[in-house]
Amino acid sequence: MTPKQAYYKAIQLGLRIPELEPVILKDALYSYLYALLVIEDRWELGEAIISKDTFYSYIYALHVIKGRWELGEAAISKNAHYSCRYARDVIKGRLPDFMHNALLFSNDEYTKEYVEFIK
Repeated sequence: MTPKQAYYKAIQLGLRIPELEPVILKDALYSYLYALLVIEDRWELGEAIISKDTFYSYIYALHVIKGRWELGEAAISKNAHYSCRYARDVIKGRLPDFMHNALLFSNDEYTKEYVEFIK
């Protein structure tokens, strides 16, 4: 069974299925969706795989954690766009120092947007 199949089985039944979770844990997308739509809360078991992906770390912080999520910040910091969105939409302020510095030294269009935002 694939992570997608395991996730869809849980969605179809509308409930958490612990015996399928090890399969779901192999994929960041389905781990994120399982937390958001099945558990409807933080899913600590899935956080290790989610935290390795820039996009899913950002949307997990935004939609599930609904605030700063330190575990996902290393992945988010690798992308100027999601770093800027994380500052605006999740933290609603200045990024943690390591993310802030990485974005300021980036040669990306989102650096200017971020600087304007934190003024």
